[in-house]
Amino acid sequence: MRDRAWSRVLLAQTIRHLVNHDPRSHGLWELTAPAAPATRALAGRVAADVAVIGAGYTGLSAALHLAQGGARVAVLEGEAIGFGGSGRNVGLVNAGLWVRPEAVPAALGPERGERLLALLGAAPRLVFDLVAAHGIACEAETRGTLHCAVGAGGLAELRERARQWQDRGAPVRLLDAAETARLVGSQAYAGALLDARAGTIQPLAYARGLAAAALAAGAQIFTGSPVTGTERDGAGWRVATPGGTVEAAWIVVATNAYTRAPWPEVRAEIAHLPYFNIATAPLGDNLRRSILPEGQGAWDTRPVLTSFRLDGAGRLVVGSVGALRGTGGPVHRAWARRTLRTLFPQVGEVPFEAEWYGQIGMTADALPRFHRLAPNVVGFSGYNGRGIAPGTAFGRVLAELIAGTLAEDDLPLPVTAPVPHPFRAVKELVYEMGAQAAHLAGARRQGDVRRGR
Repeated sequence: MRDRAWSRVLLAQTIRHLVNHDPRSHGLWELTAPAAPATRALAGRVAADVAVIGAGYTGLSAALHLAQGGARVAVLEGEAIGFGGSGRNVGLVNAGLWVRPEAVPAALGPERGERLLALLGAAPRLVFDLVAAHGIACEAETRGTLHCAVGAGGLAELRERARQWQDRGAPVRLLDAAETARLVGSQAYAGALLDARAGTIQPLAYARGLAAAALAAGAQIFTGSPVTGTERDGAGWRVATPGGTVEAAWIVVATNAYTRAPWPEVRAEIAHLPYFNIATAPLGDNLRRSILPEGQGAWDTRPVLTSFRLDGAGRLVVGSVGALRGTGGPVHRAWARRTLRTLFPQVGEVPFEAEWYGQIGMTADALPRFHRLAPNVVGFSGYNGRGIAPGTAFGRVLAELIAGTLAEDDLPLPVTAPVPHPFRAVKELVYEMGAQAAHLAGARRQGDVRRGR
């Protein structure tokens, strides 16, 4: 019965106009986002001050802020607005990075490190301010996020994170098990770190809203226009696509984990970490009041983590590391069903409505990069699972750098050359297959418990 219902859901998805004509690329977000603004492929020659490559958060934020400053901007996107990680992520608008705060100045030096922490600590506020200023319909919730502790070890990790953020004046608070259970709706966790700076959005809707705002500010956006090559043209650049060219003084490379030619060195620096999400049908009012009742999004401290949140219609979205392809599909679906039973037994056998996955761009040290790939060719990459707020903030930084209101010495990251990620292909295989092994091991442990072993 469930298999037939699942088939009907997938069939319904495939007959809709999806971003990538693939029901597992953008899933729930494509099904519920407002329509993208009208765009077309580049045809002929366009003159601009800045060519922005990639219509995700970084590229669209850069385009919006540049256009607001009076620059002529042409955005070139090989697929559709929000095609990459910007349309596939969980939708948690978090502050900072995955690494602990003190690791950042230790790696970058105290001046740049604290500058980066300040920028990214305030980045969720930038996202929500843009949402409000431009009337972006993206289910924005500003009630914080919950990083949930698994056992005593997880609680110790969160206690130290809380101390490091509180030393910097951040509004974070460590919750005990009882308060965590109240806010999560589950007894599974020993505590949680509540970050009041953070929140949730419908991520593809936010990307499309940024695009509409950039267009309204005067930027041009060309979709279905992959960059096939670049060449110097006097003091500027000529950027080629199958249908035309853009001539510009500057190029912003904003492609991150979905980088293709002509900058293979950016892709070589990043290892792909797959991440999937599965969404239930909308829950009833009683269930919605018992699960994440105050509207926070959440994830836990497991190495192969679990994330969960509600969307605007009350669908429960659960996710983890892994790709929904090959043997990963049935393994991860079974894991999602077990996880819901363990965390939220009150949900029962609710049907799933959508599933999707994408790739996170991981650097060797889990820190982002700023590159000058050639004269007047700049970009950030390596978001390591924190793309929404950092991508938006880094896009504004690039606009300020190009406009001359921010000096290179005042950037939050040093200029570095791309360095290939060591053993990248091996790590990508380990990420994908290791996630399957971890989720299968969880199934075996649960089976042993039921059999009394």
